[in-house]
Amino acid sequence: MRKISCVLLILLFISCNDKTENEFSLAGKTNNFENGTMIYLDNADSQNVDLIDSTSVENNSFVFNTKLSNSPLHVVIRTNDDSHYRFLWLENNPMTFDASQNDFENAIVTGSKEELLAQPLRKELETLSEEDQRKKEIEFIKKNPNSIVSVETLSVYSTTYGKEKTKVLFNVLSEENKSSKYGKMIADYIQMHYEPKIGEQFADFEMIDHNGIPKKLSDLKGKTIFLDFWASWCAPCRKENPNLVKTYKKFKPKGLEIFAVSLDENKEKWLNAIEKDKLNWFHVNDLKGQGNKATMIYGVEGIPDSFLIDHNGIIIARDLRGKELDKKLEELLN
Repeated sequence: MRKISCVLLILLFISCNDKTENEFSLAGKTNNFENGTMIYLDNADSQNVDLIDSTSVENNSFVFNTKLSNSPLHVVIRTNDDSHYRFLWLENNPMTFDASQNDFENAIVTGSKEELLAQPLRKELETLSEEDQRKKEIEFIKKNPNSIVSVETLSVYSTTYGKEKTKVLFNVLSEENKSSKYGKMIADYIQMHYEPKIGEQFADFEMIDHNGIPKKLSDLKGKTIFLDFWASWCAPCRKENPNLVKTYKKFKPKGLEIFAVSLDENKEKWLNAIEKDKLNWFHVNDLKGQGNKATMIYGVEGIPDSFLIDHNGIIIARDLRGKELDKKLEELLN
């Protein structure tokens, strides 16, 4: 009986120990931070502030004991004013974050296998040209098909790599990575990507408008269409909106329509921007951010971006703004 009790105690100890090993915690050290300085964990995959947890610094130390929604989890760890921040992969392990001898962005992190892969890649990319960065990322993906860092990187740069190269790299990935949220975004891009060129017929799509009604780009066929890609959080887009309002007022009577696709994930901010900027034209959004269906179809890598489509449905220009757009519309509609 005593032997059985001992065995049960040993099993219980192992079970408790395993539970501790598989629970996330992050013990951090800082350098010259005032007591009470707030440290935040945000979801790095959200364009909006998506707070996961917060804590405060005491004697240049802080601790997170957060229940992760999934693992590994891509986050930003930052101060309130964003003067100190670091992208980070969290895993369900005891982790450490040591910025006592380095700046916050270059803190030494332990306890995450994925962060251990991401750290040297991140540092090396900082020293390379944009072209060499893309080459290095592709090399990393091929060497690390099982790493979530690889599939996340591919999801971010798929439109930059292009459909064919993305397809090759996607096939290299593990099945687990292919079925992840990043993998599904890549699969959608490969399936939907068309990227019509100047001189070609526009590619049609349907999306919900700001009133909750499905709208197709082809609903405007026969009009001259300015297909605009923007978002409420895009400063250059918002800066250009007053010019676009003037352009629309001038050319709408002559047959111009604007079909605006937003990359906002936050519906309220999207609708508020439409009202504040007085954008009285067609608006659609699937609230998927960078995974927006229309951006995948048209190969939009960044915003603002736009396509000018004539009354025959032919794309005649891309990324026209301000005076250049007005000049082209004068040619078309006068």
